[in-house]
Amino acid sequence: MKLWVNNKETISTASTLRLLADELSLPEKGIAMAVDNKMVPRTDWDGFALSDGMHIIIIKAVCGG
Repeated sequence: MKLWVNNKETISTASTLRLLADELSLPEKGIAMAVDNKMVPRTDWDGFALSDGMHIIIIKAVCGG
């Protein structure tokens, strides 16, 4: 299916947000994801079904000051 990840067209076989995170080799901690401009809690990633054309934003925490 075609997804938009951080404004880049991406082809994915992932059916859930958790599987997409695994497919993209995202770290276990320090990231958050929003789907179609709505934050999705990490606890919901396993059950959050993806569908063609969704827009996903991945936010990575950065340390510093």
